[in-house]
This record gives sequence, structure tokens and C-alpha cells, in this order.
Amino acid sequence: MAIDYDKLIARAFPEVEQSYTSKDTILYALGIGVGADPLDLDQVRFTFEEAEGFAPLPTMPVVMAGPGFWVREPDSGVTWQQVLHGEQRLTLHNPMPAEGTVVGQTRIEEVIDKGEGKGALIYVAREIHDKATGTHIATSSSTTFARADGGFGGPSGPTKPVHALPDRAADMTDEIRTLPQAALIYRLSGDPNPLHASPSVATEAGFHAPILHGLCSYGVAGWSILRSCCGGDPTRLKQLDLRFSSPVFPGETLRTEIWKDGADISFRTTVVERDKVVLNNGYARVA
Repeated sequence: MAIDYDKLIARAFPEVEQSYTSKDTILYALGIGVGADPLDLDQVRFTFEEAEGFAPLPTMPVVMAGPGFWVREPDSGVTWQQVLHGEQRLTLHNPMPAEGTVVGQTRIEEVIDKGEGKGALIYVAREIHDKATGTHIATSSSTTFARADGGFGGPSGPTKPVHALPDRAADMTDEIRTLPQAALIYRLSGDPNPLHASPSVATEAGFHAPILHGLCSYGVAGWSILRSCCGGDPTRLKQLDLRFSSPVFPGETLRTEIWKDGADISFRTTVVERDKVVLNNGYARVA
């Protein structure tokens, strides 16, 4: 089944309500790798519910109140086995409470036809609100690259621009060694794809081992920005955008290069052991 542009762009998603507790907030932080130093009070703040200023990591909204793996539904017209998470953007409007209930409403913003044999880009956005207060917490936007679905007759543009990194040496770097079991922990925050847990599934997909979730690598980069540019204060991170360029394996070390231009932060992340860029064209805005 090919993509039906009019049908896909008009696809209606049900509102998703998700309740969470302090345990979920802590589990997300542990999956990112926060807490590796249990004596670091900046890490304890996100991993112990009685700590002063206990709060979720600001990237946590990306795993909240989503529609699930909807491209796998037969009427989507998308060849789900061939999709990749290409880009992730997060705009933070207000802090998310440490526990509570959020409501997410997803919409498809646009579907770009790159042409026969070149795939398609599906731009999806999700608005996340606090149920109790109605407060707008975040807008989570992503680009899904449907590699096998180009040539359906949809618009060829415009595509969303990619943030260009500065043409100078980075102002600072931050390194985080991911845990060998990181994917097994992170999947408990809502992505049970066996690619991240089963060695046999990973082998069938062409990898020598289960890979780390892209959104986990995203969270690691967010943690690097938070502690390098925000003094560890989660309320200061206002936006975090990036492009996924290569998989990460649990246990690898992620080095994030950071360029600071006032409130505008540029960054990219490399796996140290393989000297491979895995997150690129990163942009963050801080208060």
C-alpha cells in the first residue's frame, strides 16, 4: 500500500493521557545515565525524590503521551520496517511536574515526497499539557524518514532547515560514558522495540548487538547541555533540536562538542571509541 497524501495529512490521532509518578521520573533519568556519580548533588536532584529541587530532566517530555508506533498500522501506507527517526525537536514552554498526568495531542504537519527510490519525510508534532492545570508543557516534533515510500505524488518541499554549526573550534566538550545496560533501562520509559534488547533481533537488523534508542542518545546530549550550559537547572533549557546520523551501542562514550553564542547553543555528539558523529546539527536555546 502506497502513501495516500490526503489521507495521511488528515490522519486523526486520539488524545493520549499518561499518568506518571516520581518513580517514572527517576527511571527516565537513570536510563539516560544520570546518577552515575551518586555523590554529585546535581545528579541526585534527578534521581532521588526527596532531594532539594527534585524534578524531571527537561528532555523527559519526548517520551510522554505519544501515539505509539502508529506507522505500523496498516492504513498508514508507510512501510514501517524501513522507517528511521531522522530528527527530533523539543520546545519547552513550562516545567513538567515531578509527577502527575499529562495529555498529548499528535498531528501530522507535512509529508514530503523525496521521489521514487528516495523516500519520504513525515513531520509530526505533539503538544503536551498538564491535565490538572492545563499548562502547556512542551511541543515535541520529529521527522520520520520513510525510506521505502517516495514517489507517491506528494509535495517535494519545503523541507525544514538544518541548523548549521559554527565554523570554529568548539568552546567546550562534555563526555558521558553510557552504561552497557542503558538500553535495557531506557526501554522501560516507553519504547519496548526488541531491537534495543534482543541480540537475535539486532543481528537480523544488521547490527552486532542491540543499539541504544535514538531518544536515549538525545537525552544524553541534553544532559551534557544542561550541566555545561545551564548550571544543572532544568528550567533554563528552552529548546533542544538535533539530527540523528548514526546508531550508538550501549557502553560507548558520547563526546558532545558545544559552541556558545549567548542564549544560542550549537552542538554535535561523537562516539569516542569509533570517532563517529552520531548526533549532528544540534541546536539548543537556554535562558
